[in-house]
Amino acid sequence: MVKKRIQKEIEPGVKNFKNFLYLAWQHLTLPQPTPIQYDIADFLQSDNRRLVIEAFRGVGKSWITSAYVCHQLLMNPQRNILVVSASKNRADDFSTFTQRLISEMPILKHLIPRDDQRHSKISFDVAPARASHAPSVKSLGVTSQLTGSRADLIIADDVESANNSQTQLMRDRLSETVKEFDAIIKPDVGRIIFLGTPQTEMSLYNDLEERGFKTKIWTALYPTEVQTINLGSKLAHIIKDELKQNPKLKGKPTDPGRFDETDLMEREASYGRSGFQLQFMLDTTLSDLERYPLKLNDCIVLSGVESWKEAPAKIQWASGTDQVKAIDSELPNVGLKGDYWVAPMYTSPEYTKFEGSVMSIDPSGRGADRTGYAVVKMLHGVLYLTDCGALEGGYSDITLERLATIAKQQDVNQVIIESNFGDGMATALLKPVMSKIHNCSIEEVRHSKQKELRIIDTLEPVMNQHRLVVSQELIKNDFQLPIDHQLFKQMTRITRDRGALKHDDALDALSIGVAYWIERMDRDQVMSYKQHKDDLLWTDLDKFMESATGKKPGKPRWIN
Repeated sequence: MVKKRIQKEIEPGVKNFKNFLYLAWQHLTLPQPTPIQYDIADFLQSDNRRLVIEAFRGVGKSWITSAYVCHQLLMNPQRNILVVSASKNRADDFSTFTQRLISEMPILKHLIPRDDQRHSKISFDVAPARASHAPSVKSLGVTSQLTGSRADLIIADDVESANNSQTQLMRDRLSETVKEFDAIIKPDVGRIIFLGTPQTEMSLYNDLEERGFKTKIWTALYPTEVQTINLGSKLAHIIKDELKQNPKLKGKPTDPGRFDETDLMEREASYGRSGFQLQFMLDTTLSDLERYPLKLNDCIVLSGVESWKEAPAKIQWASGTDQVKAIDSELPNVGLKGDYWVAPMYTSPEYTKFEGSVMSIDPSGRGADRTGYAVVKMLHGVLYLTDCGALEGGYSDITLERLATIAKQQDVNQVIIESNFGDGMATALLKPVMSKIHNCSIEEVRHSKQKELRIIDTLEPVMNQHRLVVSQELIKNDFQLPIDHQLFKQMTRITRDRGALKHDDALDALSIGVAYWIERMDRDQVMSYKQHKDDLLWTDLDKFMESATGKKPGKPRWIN
């Protein structure tokens, strides 16, 4: 009776989910919900029985929806809610967070399960719920056994992930799996809510409208005219209306309370153009700009790099007129229309030795494919492509000796070979040749991800941050190769489509070499350079002290 009275007293104040969301955010000591978050909340409580919520990564859609589950149980404790995610762990996290709100928020405490009720990560009941085969809340991974479940409300929280949407076969399986929701949902009263971020151009979410779902999209930036057309009626009215009132908002953050302009620029550099369009602009109709994401003008061109033992301590990219004019007009350019090479805006006068030199190899048999190789060196978070090519001859002695000789010339200290082809045969054949010509460490790598996605996801963020320096002489030599085996032709023509390139030998080798260094590339380039300058300063100071006193200064260096 007391619980019923409490419920009756609180219902008028929290009937509107937006009010409840405000209370939940207060309890979590979060800032007040942003207008975008309130708009998502409004869409959640609309009369539509089939919803698709697509919002930029980091907007808090999972937390909002978790609060919505609590609100639904507060309004009607007899509801059965099923949470489905790409993985069981993610679904459990959703369920756990929901339980936390129930146990901590005073307005929800009467929902805490009794001792004789279900109370686990997998499933739990709320206290006022009548006995039922179906729990109040149940969490499942999308690959779990869905048959036999029953629900008034199904929440599909990020069921599409990078791991289950890489190939068309995976996407077809996922599409068939979510059709099972129609057999689970209770007739007449049931609702299905999808919330997520598209992972590919062929995203599952694109097909749901054909199944009767209403889709709304919240972008991280106010879209351009082209993007607005692409998104059409799916674009949230709050964004569309504000942009109509003030066209100058184009390209500005829609939710500066979550991400400001600088933050989003950094994320675009990290995700790459195409990744940003999918993850933050929810645009699956990629233009040629995003469709061909690897651009020549994201690289820095320098002459003589192939013979360097050391490189500038700091190098700065720019794409101004001066940088374009500084490039040899005869330098081959195989990029798409509007793409061009650029020279560095600045190189420091101080030079220092490379931190390491890696040769990556993408082996081939004796068919049309060639053995791709790339030599990638690193200094202060910047990668230097000093040699790259595609050799004929498969596993022939001539090819293996050529690779070993290049490794010696380039002072390579680590060789990485993709073992997918030939099951490691190339490694076994190369090791004795390397031991005779240039003895260094050899490591195998194996990949399971779709090749095109792997290459783009590896190279695009690095190139977008302008951390790839290319030898001018290498560009000229590359142009002499057959057109299908040219690195820069492959680079500027690759898309995320399976089989996008006839040959990708040189480009794949480059991506393997870059991937090796990526773990070390989170170093702050500026901090690295500052450390280098400090080291030079201390060296000069030591020399001065030695000349003044006739003694070498002691260490360590610090001041009390």
